[in-house]
Amino acid sequence: MEMPLKKLAQQLGERLGARGMLVATAESCTGGWVAKVITDIAGSSLWFDRGFVTYSNQAKQEMLGVSGEILATEGAVSEATVVEMARGALRNSQASVAVSLSGIAGPGGGSPEKPVGTVWIAVASAGQMAAKRYQFDGDRDAVRAATLHSALEMLLDLVRRKFIVNQDE
Repeated sequence: MEMPLKKLAQQLGERLGARGMLVATAESCTGGWVAKVITDIAGSSLWFDRGFVTYSNQAKQEMLGVSGEILATEGAVSEATVVEMARGALRNSQASVAVSLSGIAGPGGGSPEKPVGTVWIAVASAGQMAAKRYQFDGDRDAVRAATLHSALEMLLDLVRRKFIVNQDE
């Protein structure tokens, strides 16, 4: 059973807040929705540093330092791009962990190699990086909602693995 978004965000906040750590987001296809869900939690200012909404390639380059060469050769929806977005979010914030995502929510914009519903998500902290490709079904809202849920799950998983305090957590 899928955990509700609010519960995911609350768990993330509890773990980060207990350690005095901050998170940053770098979002493309979700347009800031991850940051919105996080900041819906009362007290999130203690553990949420900032969010970057980098919908355009120019914004990805200017705000996060994504290479123009990577965007030209790999595209905005690629592992290389979300990895650079996550690194840029860490570099341009006070955050200890970051999540980045880029995808094709539709209804247009897909290709045979990257059909509508293709999304890349990366999570990062000092010395750790994980990126994953997803293929979501449904309309634009469904793809974006699935992306949001997966981004929060990946971020929570990173925090659990990297910063585990005890076996009960």
